[in-house]
Amino acid sequence: MAAQEYLQPALAGLDPTTEGVDPALPLYATTFVVVDLETTGGAPDGGGITEIGAVKVRGGEELGVLATLVNPGVPIPPFITVLTGITQAMLLPAPPIEQVLPSFLEFVSDAVLVAHNAPYDVGFLKAACAKHGYRWPNPRVLDTAALARRVLLRDEVPNRKLGTLAAYFRATTTPTHRALDDARATVDVLHGLVGRLGGHRVDTIGEAIEFARAVTPTQRRKRHLADGLPRSPGVYIFRAADDRPLYVGTSRDIATRVRNYFTAGEKRARISEMLAAAERVEALECAHSLEAEVRELRLIGAHAPPYNRRSKFPERVVWLKLTDGPYPRLSVVREISPGDRAYLGPFSSRRAAELAAAGFHDAVPLRQCTHRLSLRTVTPACALAELGRCLAPCEHRITPQEYDARAVTPFAESTTGDPQPVVDALLARIEALAAGQRYEEAAVLRSRLAGVLRAAVRMQRLAALTGIAELAAARPAAAGGWELALVRHGRLAGAGVSPPGVHPRPTLATIRATAETVLAGHGPVPAASPEESERILSWLERPETRLVETSAGWASPVAGAGRFRDLLTKAESAASHQLWSERS
Repeated sequence: MAAQEYLQPALAGLDPTTEGVDPALPLYATTFVVVDLETTGGAPDGGGITEIGAVKVRGGEELGVLATLVNPGVPIPPFITVLTGITQAMLLPAPPIEQVLPSFLEFVSDAVLVAHNAPYDVGFLKAACAKHGYRWPNPRVLDTAALARRVLLRDEVPNRKLGTLAAYFRATTTPTHRALDDARATVDVLHGLVGRLGGHRVDTIGEAIEFARAVTPTQRRKRHLADGLPRSPGVYIFRAADDRPLYVGTSRDIATRVRNYFTAGEKRARISEMLAAAERVEALECAHSLEAEVRELRLIGAHAPPYNRRSKFPERVVWLKLTDGPYPRLSVVREISPGDRAYLGPFSSRRAAELAAAGFHDAVPLRQCTHRLSLRTVTPACALAELGRCLAPCEHRITPQEYDARAVTPFAESTTGDPQPVVDALLARIEALAAGQRYEEAAVLRSRLAGVLRAAVRMQRLAALTGIAELAAARPAAAGGWELALVRHGRLAGAGVSPPGVHPRPTLATIRATAETVLAGHGPVPAASPEESERILSWLERPETRLVETSAGWASPVAGAGRFRDLLTKAESAASHQLWSERS
């Protein structure tokens, strides 16, 4: 072999914008570059490559060849010379790797890189690129050794060495430990393995790469469940033999997402258990991602699939409200009614509600005892009254009117309007504790402040949307046209997509005519789960979303809880940092 032999003309410089091959590309249409390296036998440190051989093929046809010796800049170990036949004298006139890389990287662009024991070859190439300042294009890589371990049985071949596989598939070139010969032999092995993939329902390059990875027998056996699913946004449901929903998910591309459950990347134990019980996958196509997210939430809430962890019990929310009577107190309840004077929520757990209640108790003198007080009968005071932390309405030390002004009104105004008095009181206490170096107590109050603000911001944000009888919005669709959503009292009542180049008004009129009727109710989430209304809010608040029509103004109080979002972010960030510090 000559010192440098390019069987394909030298190519132009490397295009830095090269992207990987589409995983959905059929195997017969995929361009492969089969590569083999000879090295000095050391670790991949940026050098050590003595020869590169690469063959470009597509559909069984050879498109080009690149082959060259490489001067590694270091002596060749004698055992390498014995193994490969490459001598020091052969390498002295050869170009160094930094001169070879541009042509090689151009050669492999827009192709799938194939090698036998690919991590070894790819490791040397990536290290060489890093050392000499070339961007590794990060191509998709297919390892014929790994693929052979999945395709061939032990009674077919005793091992997966290149020489063994080349003989099994009757390769036209025998491996000789020279780069080009070994690359040509690997091409024949690749073609033989691809021919065996059809029986495993592997038709695309993405499926072939995933098939070569380690997957469980269950994943391989149930892989057919992903067949025939649509490549569109929607919801997918894994169902058991008795048609019970096992797991509900959503995706912009149902087919691609479901196929991922049968790849090596899926390692969750509960999902493996779910796949073992699944017998079919049902797909519900949706107009766009918002409708898919809402459908997912509703299906999970309706069926409580055993392998979903979140959103299973939307009805399990709690509220913090003022009790009835002359001296109200805070109570954690499951439901609220139109007669309630003031309330805050919804909270996802009783613990979150109690954290917010503790924050209000630190800021305003609401009584904490659970006695039912009477304007006629005096009840003995508790320790909090003796400590000056309660106005002692039980002993009638304060009139109902004074109690209302000092304790009840600040809570009521914080829930629907301005929480400034509560925030100021808590910040003052936090500063006093910090000044006295009582940092742990200050951190507790900071968490309570965050609990109060988080609940108030959430409720006022939800109430601003759910108070609107009807709202229509649109955002540009990726394929053209507009994604349309009709929202009534915070519930998605209708969805659709207008065709590209067509005015969206007729589509919106059709959506409105067929939309769900939603009646007004009580509270900040009268017609949908809090999660559904918040998903809608997130969709509406995106910069590209446009409001089309509203039956009423969409607004939040100017002096409402929303103006404390920065303070809430700081409080939550400080709490997270403290938790991380304690754990580390």
